[in-house]
Amino acid sequence: MFNVTKKSIQWGQEELTLETGKVARQADGSVIATLGETSVMANVTYAREQKPGQDFFPLTVHYQEKTYSAGKIPGGFFKREGRPSEKETLTSRLIDRPIRPLFVDGFKNEVLVICTVLSHDLVNDPDIVAMIAASAALTISGVPFMGPIGAARVGFANGEYVLNPEVADMDQLRMNPEQRLDLVVAGTKDAVMMVESEAYELSEAEMLGAVKFGHEQMQPVIDLIIDFAEASAKEPFDFTPPDYSALYARVKAAGEAQMRAAFAILDKQERTAAISAAVAAIKGALSEEDQADANLGSAIKKLESSILRGDVVANGKRIDGRDTKTVRPIVSEVGILPRTHGSALFTRGETQGLVITTLGTGEDEQIIDALHGNFRSNFLLHYNFPPYSVGEVGRFGPPGRREIGHGKLAWRALQAVLPAPTDFPYTIRVVSEITESNGSSSMATVCGSSLSMMDAGVPLKAPVAGVAMGLILEDDGKYAVLTDILGDEDHLGDMDFKVAGTENGITSLQMDIKVAGITPAIMEQALAQAKDGRMHILGEMANALTEGRSEFSAHAPRIETMTIPTDKIREVIGSGGKVIREIVETSGAKVDINDDGVIKIASANADSIKKAYDMIYSIVAEPEEGKIYTGKVVKLVDFGAFVNFFGKRDGLVHVSQIANKRLQHPNEVLKEGQEVKVKLLGFDDRGKVRLGMKMVDQETGEEIAPEKKEKEDAAE
Repeated sequence: MFNVTKKSIQWGQEELTLETGKVARQADGSVIATLGETSVMANVTYAREQKPGQDFFPLTVHYQEKTYSAGKIPGGFFKREGRPSEKETLTSRLIDRPIRPLFVDGFKNEVLVICTVLSHDLVNDPDIVAMIAASAALTISGVPFMGPIGAARVGFANGEYVLNPEVADMDQLRMNPEQRLDLVVAGTKDAVMMVESEAYELSEAEMLGAVKFGHEQMQPVIDLIIDFAEASAKEPFDFTPPDYSALYARVKAAGEAQMRAAFAILDKQERTAAISAAVAAIKGALSEEDQADANLGSAIKKLESSILRGDVVANGKRIDGRDTKTVRPIVSEVGILPRTHGSALFTRGETQGLVITTLGTGEDEQIIDALHGNFRSNFLLHYNFPPYSVGEVGRFGPPGRREIGHGKLAWRALQAVLPAPTDFPYTIRVVSEITESNGSSSMATVCGSSLSMMDAGVPLKAPVAGVAMGLILEDDGKYAVLTDILGDEDHLGDMDFKVAGTENGITSLQMDIKVAGITPAIMEQALAQAKDGRMHILGEMANALTEGRSEFSAHAPRIETMTIPTDKIREVIGSGGKVIREIVETSGAKVDINDDGVIKIASANADSIKKAYDMIYSIVAEPEEGKIYTGKVVKLVDFGAFVNFFGKRDGLVHVSQIANKRLQHPNEVLKEGQEVKVKLLGFDDRGKVRLGMKMVDQETGEEIAPEKKEKEDAAE
């Protein structure tokens, strides 16, 4: 009944298996990839006809994690998987980015790729397995895909590169000083197509070495997919790339001069309007048949690309007048909003980010429900890209994949310089509002976030800056690497290469290639050029701030941390939370108690923090023998007075210890509710507290000197 094909190799520490023919047989390509005990099913379907008038490639990639794969039941009211998590969204992008450039040029039929996590062993991350499964499914589907690609995760520990480190090693990377890198690389047999990374101040040579290592280690996977496809691939889809050379010649003749003049305008808005006018003029000059041609959009884009790219490679001059290495003018400002905890406005050319930092407490930490378990994050970075930032009318709503991806890139770039939670017990939320955009708003977010956090008083280990690099690679092998690319250079270029880091090294690297790949030599030049650009930007940022402010905003919370014995946690919380509620209500401070006994007390008012601290201390601390305390008389009896002197602790002042004279009854000198100074004399055989008053000066609270006391006794 089943015609099953199954191939396996030993890859690193685990066995990698590809299987097809048993499940989802109506899909054009269906593969279950298994690494260790982590299994991902990838299913590919594609339309046999292009939609009329389709002028873009409609590829859609979905990655979904099923909680049953890890033996879990989803949380929430409905108890089923809902909207994609951040991890699912980011992994969907991770799969999409390296495969999209490898479809045959001109193919615009709809393609759908769905990757489903079926089993997760909590050791091998499903994202790499999903990339491999998708590559294999596309390769056997018959769709015109010029793959396959392979993928690998690379770690860097103790000076050595590590293939596919375990989930536990990569989880909470910032808390593990031995691990300095989490890098995902994808590529073909001959070239790297995509890189995504989080690093801890690695040098350019170390990062390049990691990319090379990953590309080498994925080669057995590519060979496995080829072997697998030879045994199971379907007949290739009959597709011939359209020949629109004649149409392109007519488009070029009709509008090259006007288009070239439009690209010579330096201002983005004016240039965009002029390009639109040139496109309209070209269409108006063509016949009705040419205007209806589905390849007209491609022909116009080819004309735009040839103008932009040819001048750069031939003359080293870009459309805004810069050479290939110059960074646009930068203005850095901080403290521009009066009520926020920290704020910065970072402007680079026509790209601008307004970035705000908010400091919170442990209650504000994000709880992340991942397949491998729940964990908390005390650093949040959110990126927003409204339509007005590019002068357009468009969708405005919840963040899309682009916003989530750009925000995560900036998050990764800043992780390496954050203070340890034990040194800075705050939850940090950073929000980047992109108010203008013309190239690399994600790197503007990195720069603005660094300044905003320092403005809020976050003691970053070092400022972080980011720069986006581009590439123009011609058919004859000539190329130009561009520093600080514009939006048009990103759109019409061959590479988007983003590098962020400090003066000491790289903290994040993201690369997307739109051609068959780039050589190590080009990547090495891009990294070196990016370092120069990063150093320049850090210098410009230093005009605003170089380190975290020494004082917080008046509106930011202060946090005092104390540690108590774990067996005292119950006493601080009280039955049904009665005690902790009383502390919060009385002091006005927020109080967070962790299971390890660490208590964080937060308030913008220092007196509130002290009051809460003292109340907690009085519950958990033990009174010290010989120490003097201020207490209150709570009860008088014939033989003495009971005094509440330490939290809720009471002790007895025997009638003989009240005054330096004989008393018939304590009420001769004391009354209930009276505040007194007492010395802890010790504990009796039953653990009861013995207090004394007569040896303490009731006005100053200081112990009476022995010689003075002897004189007073003699006088009596």
